[in-house]
Amino acid sequence: MYIPQHFRQREHQVIHDLIETHALAILVININARMQATHVPVVLDRDYGSWGRLRFHLARANPVCRILDGEREVLMIFSGPQCYVSPDWYDSEHQVPTWNYAAVHVYGKPAPMDDAALCRQLDDLSASQETRLPKRPWTTAKLPQERYAKKRSAIVGFAMPIDLMEGKWKMNQDRQPADREGVIATLTELGGDDRLAVAAIMKALARGGSGKQ
Repeated sequence: MYIPQHFRQREHQVIHDLIETHALAILVININARMQATHVPVVLDRDYGSWGRLRFHLARANPVCRILDGEREVLMIFSGPQCYVSPDWYDSEHQVPTWNYAAVHVYGKPAPMDDAALCRQLDDLSASQETRLPKRPWTTAKLPQERYAKKRSAIVGFAMPIDLMEGKWKMNQDRQPADREGVIATLTELGGDDRLAVAAIMKALARGGSGKQ
């Protein structure tokens, strides 16, 4: 990922926050000279090694499963808040449109996990999402054991220590303060989840922070 220095996100905690908030990754791998992409929800273990670890599962029928042996590198892409920015929102004249966004690229070599580790991964994955909902959390304990075992037999779990992690927070850092203020004000007025999230990140960066919402 091309990252000019003024857009580079260096805070591991902020990058980890984006991964956990936008946990559906795109796993990219080269198979037979052609790029393959798989959408997969992940669990992040923040304190594993220097960068953390991702855990996930794939359908056993997915051909990607057969080549993830702990030796093949993959790229996992996480997309955060994003929105179009009109030049009409700047204080400066004669500008051009752009797009503000936050994104994370993670590299590593996934290896298969055993059934006990897969059970933990499934529990952790559902818990990471269920606890955010206004209801009593669903758990795998609610499934009959035979049915749960049958469901697990159709998937394969993987653990991937992170070898490299890159964050790009492209949020008008290269603009004048008055231009950024105009964008923040307009995004806040227009509303919508992504626009408000981008405005919040821009405000945090303007205060000298790391872009944490």
